[in-house]
Amino acid sequence: MSSYDDDIEFDFFDEPETVEAAPRGRRIPRPARAGGGDGPRRPPVHAPTGLVPLARLAGLVAIAIVVVVAFVFWVGACQGKSKHDEYAAYASKVRTLAQSSTSLGKVFGQKLVSASKVSGLETSLQAYAQQEQQAYDAAQQISPPGPLRAIHQHLIDALELRAKGLAGLGNVLAQTPAKASPASISAEVSALAAQGELLTASDVVWDQLYRLPAKQELETESVKGVIVPQSQFVTTPDLVSARSFGLVLQRLGSSSGSGTTTSGGSTASGPHGDELVSVEATPPPTQLSTSSATTVKVSAGLSFVATVKDSGNFPEYNVPVTLTIETGGTPIVQTKKILVIQPAQTLTLTFSSFQLPTSAFGNRTTVKVEVAPVAQEINTSNNSATYTVFFTLG
Repeated sequence: MSSYDDDIEFDFFDEPETVEAAPRGRRIPRPARAGGGDGPRRPPVHAPTGLVPLARLAGLVAIAIVVVVAFVFWVGACQGKSKHDEYAAYASKVRTLAQSSTSLGKVFGQKLVSASKVSGLETSLQAYAQQEQQAYDAAQQISPPGPLRAIHQHLIDALELRAKGLAGLGNVLAQTPAKASPASISAEVSALAAQGELLTASDVVWDQLYRLPAKQELETESVKGVIVPQSQFVTTPDLVSARSFGLVLQRLGSSSGSGTTTSGGSTASGPHGDELVSVEATPPPTQLSTSSATTVKVSAGLSFVATVKDSGNFPEYNVPVTLTIETGGTPIVQTKKILVIQPAQTLTLTFSSFQLPTSAFGNRTTVKVEVAPVAQEINTSNNSATYTVFFTLG
């Protein structure tokens, strides 16, 4: 081989390794430039597939639940208000009847103890019966809430008893002769008392069979703020007793003979009059004395209870009893009235709702109670009493 051949170099074995081209679609990140500028771009962060829709769905479900709960409470509130309004409207209608009937009872009591003629009393009783009949008809037109329908019937029954009792009293008086024997008078008294029992029974029916059950039903139905009206026709049970009716007939002059005849047919005689027995402050019960000063503890329910007795031989009617508190300024005056009190009977009257001035405390104060004299009363020395008291805060 020639020297020329030895000089030939085969360099292809020394070439650098072939650099494999980067795959398409993939970008090779460039190194960050010194001094800032565009840095390396980070690939965007993507939430795992399906997480965003699930979160949105959960939010919508939560909102839907809130809306449903709010709607349920709103519907409940509307129903509660509607129920309350229904019961309140019913009670308002009943209250009108109750107040009217109670007022008529007071008028009846006044008329019974003050009438001077049988005919006049009979006419008034029939008019009263007609008023109660109208109330009975009105009560039947009232539509009570469902749970009160059966209970409402007892209210109707009470008004019916009042109408029948008043009409019955008028009918008995219409058949009363101008002059009658003691035996006849006794029968008339019994007949009047039987009709009077209907009036007393009406109060029991209203209170025990209507008002209390209706009140319980309101509590069961969770209805608050609605008061079931109360109505009392007979102001005092003695007003429609046999003894009272005997005295009424005696006063009306339906019995025969001279003098004053009782229900038993005997002639009564003697004095007329009432007396003040005692006065008590309460609470706590503190007996007032006319001989020494009494300390009276004042609370929100301060009351004075006066005890009065018929000290004569005759019944007395429409007797005023007045209590006066002298505090150094304007006197505090209250008056109560005894509709009827029988011979030897004792009644109590309560005076309350006092607004005592500041001057009443720590100073000597007087409390006076006076029973007004009745017709033909001679001895009035026991009709009144004055008490010295010291008011203190209880």
